[in-house]
Amino acid sequence: GSPITTEERRLRDKKHLNDITAAQLPPLHHSPAKLLSIEESIAIQIQQKEAYEEMQAKLAAQKLAERLNIKMLRFEPEGEASMQYREVRDED
Repeated sequence: GSPITTEERRLRDKKHLNDITAAQLPPLHHSPAKLLSIEESIAIQIQQKEAYEEMQAKLAAQKLAERLNIKMLRFEPEGEASMQYREVRDED
């Protein structure tokens, strides 16, 4: 046989794969990967680490509050809650 080019081989393999299965790769929804500078990469990693640590702290606080059976209620010193304890009396 005559040697075939890589493009022809790729098309032949693809056709063969289509004969074997109807499964196909899903379309690419995101843009392809791009190169970042070291500074950009470090900045993104620091930002992701801070977000992760903040989420971990919130989760830990929530678990601790559940374990200690602490209920967090709104505190309104000048709101409706403070008015419930006052009695209105006439001076007459």
